[in-house]
Amino acid sequence: MKMAELRQLLENLGFQKVATYIQSGNIILHAANTDSVKIKQAVQTAIRDQFGYDVPVLVKSYNDFKEILEQSPYKEVQAAEGNRLYFVLLHELPDKTLVKALEEEAYEGQDFTIIDDRLYLWCENGYGNAKLDNNLVERKLKVEATTRNYRTMLKLLEMGGK
Repeated sequence: MKMAELRQLLENLGFQKVATYIQSGNIILHAANTDSVKIKQAVQTAIRDQFGYDVPVLVKSYNDFKEILEQSPYKEVQAAEGNRLYFVLLHELPDKTLVKALEEEAYEGQDFTIIDDRLYLWCENGYGNAKLDNNLVERKLKVEATTRNYRTMLKLLEMGGK
């Protein structure tokens, strides 16, 4: 789907200051209703009805984004080498037993930390060479997830603050 059409659809739903960032479905919007579940349902339903796609939607507030970045266990390297830092945002809290099992695994050239509904992933050789990718995280934790790099997270935070 074209991002311009998606922006128009969301504006027609009553969202304000709708903006998209790159072609991977990053949307920034302002909503009178701050209930993330209702926003998620409205966006999912509108996309399905308008475009025929049943896509997973993850809603995070500006404060959520700030907290995610502030809690990063990789602060000492993210400014210098942020191109190796990824944020795997989980659509729900994973089962603690599954988290513990994943935390016991090791992946060469990768380090990760799971905090609540996110997995911080440091990839020494870049995400393209990472074994612990979005698909593996979803399979291991049995939750939907979406991955964004550090630069994208910063840009989304910046856009959300406007």
